[in-house]
Amino acid sequence: MSATPEIKRRPRKPFDWSTAAIAVAVLLAAAIVFERGGSAKLLEILKSDFGLFLEMQPKVLAACLIAALVAILLPREFVARWLGGESGFLGLLIGTFAGVILPGGPITIFPIASAFVAVGADVGVAIAFITSWTLLGYSRALVWELPIFGLDFLLWRSLAAIPLPIIAGLLARLIANVLARPKDPA
Repeated sequence: MSATPEIKRRPRKPFDWSTAAIAVAVLLAAAIVFERGGSAKLLEILKSDFGLFLEMQPKVLAACLIAALVAILLPREFVARWLGGESGFLGLLIGTFAGVILPGGPITIFPIASAFVAVGADVGVAIAFITSWTLLGYSRALVWELPIFGLDFLLWRSLAAIPLPIIAGLLARLIANVLARPKDPA
């Protein structure tokens, strides 16, 4: 059995501008709650949020493990051929179809999309995958839309949304190509 090549991940900073923005929003909200409800209300919210944090941890861990296993189990050559930058329109269709059929929430889907990119899928396929999961995911359609809105609504909304993941994937590829071009020193 050959050794699996190490997956190259983009280096991430533990604290960046988005973390700073969230931290500022949290501190502002905490100050407002403290001002309006006092320390008892603030502690009640913190206790409730800590419980939610503990409840979510197994799900986050499972999603990250699934993504890591997907990244290891999918052969790079397969991913590069069918989902990479040279996969063309077919890659976008595959990514779109995968987003439609995969169940789960964002805690599952985003790590899987990240794993696809880590093993060679291009940004357009990842965008098509996430967009189709968001707009066309069958589990949400069957559980929520069909019983609440009925079959006609579900069909019309789905037909209107079908091209959107592919358009989003094409736009993502275009933007990625423009950003990847070398800068002209002139």
